[in-house]
Amino acid sequence: MPTAMVTGASRGIGRGVAIALADAGYRVFATGRSIAGADLPASVERLVCDHTDDAQTDRAFAAVAAAGGGLDLLVNAAWGGYERMVEDGRFTWPAPFWEQPLHRWSAMIDGGLRAAFVASAHAARMMLPAGRGLIVSLGFWAAKKPLGNVIYGIAHAGTDKMTADMAHELAAHGVSVISLYPGLVRTEAVMAAAAGGAFDLANSESPQFIGRVIAALAASPMAAGCSGQALVAAAVAKELGVTDIDGGQPRPLTIDDA
Repeated sequence: MPTAMVTGASRGIGRGVAIALADAGYRVFATGRSIAGADLPASVERLVCDHTDDAQTDRAFAAVAAAGGGLDLLVNAAWGGYERMVEDGRFTWPAPFWEQPLHRWSAMIDGGLRAAFVASAHAARMMLPAGRGLIVSLGFWAAKKPLGNVIYGIAHAGTDKMTADMAHELAAHGVSVISLYPGLVRTEAVMAAAAGGAFDLANSESPQFIGRVIAALAASPMAAGCSGQALVAAAVAKELGVTDIDGGQPRPLTIDDA
């Protein structure tokens, strides 16, 4: 049975990925600050972890190593920065960079990009002896065009650059690294916003969809062939024949859709 770790799996996309990988036959270790109360299958092994705390990350990977099955797949889904979007009655997300609260930098760069870097370093050390493995970090089109928040763009551009450079260093060791872009995902937050008319869900994806894509990618030569690249999950799904939980295939978004 292959082994996967999914960071930030308490809710949202991370939770969906953990569920999909368990359904695909993985032994799944799921991390998160509130993972103990997450709605996950009983087979998923929960590791309480705040990935901004290196000691907690060390302990989480030590627990996976102690389980004895190695590590075949890491999915970096831990993310921060969506908290405290309204301060003193003002919605600060679209504010110019010189008016951005600095806690947003810490949340996205430390809680997202740095957390992915540290987890990837742990995963690489576990994968190198086996000469195989896949590291996936969730990216987005903010790496390619301005989407209304400079810090958000920096974090995602950093994710893509990190992916490319890690893939270069791991190329001789059989370990692949991919940045994977979701579309509009029906997370808890998106569904709440959609109830108020904020989103059109016609071309949306379930939280499990990207996990299904990752499972198929991990089993395909495409992972090695595309190592270092940023891929659109729905486009990968079309190439590999992956469907969502309703049997459909979302239309791959482009940079013009973002």
